[in-house]
Amino acid sequence: MTNSTTVTEFLLEGFGISWELRLLNSMLFLLMYLFTLFGNLLIVTVTTFDHNLHTPMYFFLRNLSMLDMCYISVTVPNACVASLTNSRTISIVGCATQVFLVIYFAIVEMMFLTIMARDRYVAICHPLYYPVIMNYQFCVRMTLASLISGLIYSGVHTGNTFQLSFCQSNVIHQFFCDVPSLLKLSCSDTSSNEILILVSAIVVCGGCFIFIAISYICIFSTVLKFPTGERTKAFSTCVPHILVVSVFLTSIAYVCLKPSVTSETNQSIIPSVLYTIVPPLLNPIIYSLRNKQVKGAVRKVMFKKIYSRKL
Repeated sequence: MTNSTTVTEFLLEGFGISWELRLLNSMLFLLMYLFTLFGNLLIVTVTTFDHNLHTPMYFFLRNLSMLDMCYISVTVPNACVASLTNSRTISIVGCATQVFLVIYFAIVEMMFLTIMARDRYVAICHPLYYPVIMNYQFCVRMTLASLISGLIYSGVHTGNTFQLSFCQSNVIHQFFCDVPSLLKLSCSDTSSNEILILVSAIVVCGGCFIFIAISYICIFSTVLKFPTGERTKAFSTCVPHILVVSVFLTSIAYVCLKPSVTSETNQSIIPSVLYTIVPPLLNPIIYSLRNKQVKGAVRKVMFKKIYSRKL
């Protein structure tokens, strides 16, 4: 192409123009990051050391927490350092790696949430067959299938994005590399990429949503037949998962419905915060506040640590 320069690196958006604003936003995001790590690490710890929580439900909750720690670590630490040092440059390889990991962790989280919906369905609608259906081998196979599917999904989208030519502006109006922002910088025809994103989002995210919705329709129809005491207990195990699914699916849907953010201000950062930072931040809060077993396990683990230190 004439009158064009091939892009060899990208410039990410900072958390503000002035130093004071960048410092304030970076500290805020850093606190959210540390709180997310602490909350999810606490869930991983209690579900690992408390043998009463060695069930399929908490097996996937532990996997979800580990996934969330990796998910938020892909974007926030690098963005905070870049904003504080005003070093916005990221190489094409680094950008591709970030795109791959963000898509990978997002899609695996979606699949974990779908499997957790099946776990609740089997536990409530078919309790006698629960140990048979949701056995350890099934949980491991579903986890591996989710991880492998995520690799394929993210690999396809990352490869399809970085086979494009980037010869226009190299400024990404985002605090990390994402596919919609990169498509706007390409001088190639991106129509096939946009169709692939739309179709895959409808098939994967839509399919997961339908599966989860059907599972909870069956769960609610069964729970309504329970006595009041058992009904409350059954709802208490489902509410945290419903809240987590709602937050994650709502944020993903918002981003998919508004992929072409034209603003070059920090307003373009808000949609991405919804699906990269908010779900990992809220997951431990929702599960710890709404789940009596998790709260009891936390108190038990903390008591053991305090008692061991006194000895």
